[in-house]
Amino acid sequence: MGTTRVCGEVSSGSSKSLSQSLTVSTSTTETVNGVHEFKICGYSLAKGVGVGKYVASDTFMIGGYSWAIYFYPDGKSPEDNSSYVSLFIALASEGADVRALFELTLVDQSGNGKHKVHSHFGRALESGPYTLKYRGSMWGYKRFFRRSSLESSDYLKENSLLVRCRVGVVKSVTEGPRCYNIPVPVSNLGQQLGNLLESGKGCDVIFQVDEETFNAHKLVLATRSPVFKAQLFGPLGNPNTKCITIEDMEAPIFKVLPLTLLMVVSYRIVYSRMYHPGSSPGALLLFSSLLTRDKALLHFIYWDELPDLQELMGADSTLASTLVAQHLLAAADRYALERLKAICELKLCEGIAINTVATTLALAEQHHCSQLKAVCLKFVALPENLKAVMHTDGFDYLKKSCPSLLTELLEYVARLSEHSVIASGHRKEIFADGCDGNGRRVKPRLH
Repeated sequence: MGTTRVCGEVSSGSSKSLSQSLTVSTSTTETVNGVHEFKICGYSLAKGVGVGKYVASDTFMIGGYSWAIYFYPDGKSPEDNSSYVSLFIALASEGADVRALFELTLVDQSGNGKHKVHSHFGRALESGPYTLKYRGSMWGYKRFFRRSSLESSDYLKENSLLVRCRVGVVKSVTEGPRCYNIPVPVSNLGQQLGNLLESGKGCDVIFQVDEETFNAHKLVLATRSPVFKAQLFGPLGNPNTKCITIEDMEAPIFKVLPLTLLMVVSYRIVYSRMYHPGSSPGALLLFSSLLTRDKALLHFIYWDELPDLQELMGADSTLASTLVAQHLLAAADRYALERLKAICELKLCEGIAINTVATTLALAEQHHCSQLKAVCLKFVALPENLKAVMHTDGFDYLKKSCPSLLTELLEYVARLSEHSVIASGHRKEIFADGCDGNGRRVKPRLH
């Protein structure tokens, strides 16, 4: 690789003019490599064809040129009296001064890997790459292998030979300063789809939730969600569907953002068991999170990104954002929105807290989020967290909905405690006769 610098005229005494007039170009020289294998079957029948007569491979392309392998069973030169086989690689297409590196390999067919190799690759060449000046120019060896030795070697198997040829065509490219500057705009497909939703144009399906309806586009829904695709266009679906009724959730009872962002294709989970409309500030937070979840889900389907959940929720934003992420995780799993599911799993991992971790753990188990589950178990098992978590309403839900998780949690706590004891150096081994490792009687503690 070489570098060429081209400088224009510089006014005397001006270092600033020097820096402004300097341009740089770079020349890069490298090889375009390729490999061709040529199997020669019926070797014994090819013998005796005559000195200078050959068996040729099919032509193959490497580096923009055609090549062919030539094998001479009786040798290429009369003076060798057919004592050697000859092997060559030849330029088979029109070209002048084609510079290349070559490698000819006679493959050891016993599997021992003792190939016979003649190669330009991997070593310094005093005169540089080999140059082929015209079509039919060759590189190779007249005395590639003594024929008597070849016929008793592992290179000949079942009366066949295998030749491998590697070619590296030398190419040089010079790059100078660009004389153009074409800015490529950032993709705004999501914004365009979002604008389509906001405009309401072309909507062809209605979601019915209680007494409220919400418009959407079948093709957008089917493109983004395999579940909607099956429901609307699958073998058991109905492409003429005009209305989809959602029966497993209540429509939001109030709106804090424009209707154009609403989506009602998820279901009530976890906290709907804990609150009732109008019962407490927690109820308002729940229904606010449900509303935000529905907006965020449709926003994601059309824009391929989530809105700022904390900005949407306002006060108590940390807890509310966690609630929305929990609801969105369940909805994303239900409608096979894998990217949204991963985003929610990440947000929940980053927002683990005492009052929400038990519910998040249950969700991780129900929706097969292994990394989120591991993070929750580790958090709950910490001695400073365990007691506080056990007093939350979410822990009661966890016991009822995922009782098997309690066993896993106990095992995790036990491993953590064991590790803590070992690390502090106070562990004692208790044997079957009630003695420790020093033979002293250990009195069992009664609880």
